[in-house]
Amino acid sequence: MRSNVPECVSLLAHAEASFSTQVHKVGFNLSNKSSKRIAIFGATGSIGRQTLEVLEKIGGFDVAVLSAGSRINELIELAVRWKPGRVTLADKRYYSQLKNALFGLRINVDAGKDAAAKAAAEVDYDIALNGLVGVAGLLPSYHSLSRGIDLALANKESLVLAGEILNRIAEQTGAQILPVDSEHSAIWQCLRGEDIKDVERLIITASGGPFREWSAEQIEVATPEEALKHPTWKMGAKITIDSATLMNKGLEVIEAYHLFGIPSEKIEARIHPVSIVHSMVEFVDGSFKAQLGTPDMKHPISYALNYPERCPFKPKKDDPIDWPALEFFEVDKAKYPCFDLAYKVLKKGGTAAAVLNGADEAAVERFLSGGIKFGEIFSVINKTLNRHVNCNADSIEDVIMADSWAREFVKGLKM
Repeated sequence: MRSNVPECVSLLAHAEASFSTQVHKVGFNLSNKSSKRIAIFGATGSIGRQTLEVLEKIGGFDVAVLSAGSRINELIELAVRWKPGRVTLADKRYYSQLKNALFGLRINVDAGKDAAAKAAAEVDYDIALNGLVGVAGLLPSYHSLSRGIDLALANKESLVLAGEILNRIAEQTGAQILPVDSEHSAIWQCLRGEDIKDVERLIITASGGPFREWSAEQIEVATPEEALKHPTWKMGAKITIDSATLMNKGLEVIEAYHLFGIPSEKIEARIHPVSIVHSMVEFVDGSFKAQLGTPDMKHPISYALNYPERCPFKPKKDDPIDWPALEFFEVDKAKYPCFDLAYKVLKKGGTAAAVLNGADEAAVERFLSGGIKFGEIFSVINKTLNRHVNCNADSIEDVIMADSWAREFVKGLKM
């Protein structure tokens, strides 16, 4: 457990205990004449596309890498527009099509499951934006931080799987982990200028997903179509299902633990249906600080990319007079049993969190393909955790092996 947590989130080599006295690496400055080179992992996803929209507005960045999974047409469109030094596609079937489409543009093309990680390790860039989903984002995060390159992180799984390892590497290289998840960006902003010892608790907000007003019995038999109808955010399938089970908040508890060094018993969640308050911090004197705004991921993206400055860029016009009433509710653990699994694995330590992540991804895949009921997602993950023999997580290989074991176990589990 870390004894102090810097304002820039990752521990710098000579960090001091107080947020107010930190010495930071200087982030992007709009007055700089030279552009900053950015690598975007998960370029065709929601976070990646919104990042490029932010760059279009604020300028000052050159795109060094664009990586995607299998959306080849979208990747071609983005590559033609941004002309990065390298594009990568996880799906090797489309390599020739991608290479032919970009012929003559002087763009290096690579494909395969390790292509994004290779780009992270090899290409010259100044900051990485990791918007990949799942374990696929781990190695790009690892390679960026290992090279001393700042990481704007929307891939929460990187810290869930290997938070201690990545923080240790960031401390050694002086790289910063800059949170892009709206909840963690909110906490980060609330902690700025504060002393970490004055924090009483962190409160992560949750919309409650599509089943907030459903009974536990109704939720048990929900269909994939119903679970994918998120009331607030437009996201990919996996994270939308995690929102419906509230597993995403459990993963965010683990992420917050590693980002801010706050004990898990001081990290809580509250259902906040309108998603105006993105998260809160309570201090020892009973006062609260919160970061608010109409839901829009472009704000935390811009904040991370321009840190420690604020860019004069507003994604949309906003006024509190237009906001609905701000209500908060306890998490109903009968409806959302997955949420507590995060505290279970944090207590265990070792490879338990990696197993949680792998089991969750595999269980969501089985649900979306019709292999299990919605209510069985929790049972599948819990059975996997109970069967796992916990080990030390000393290396990236350790956590990847644990994650892979969990996926294979879930695939073979009889329900």
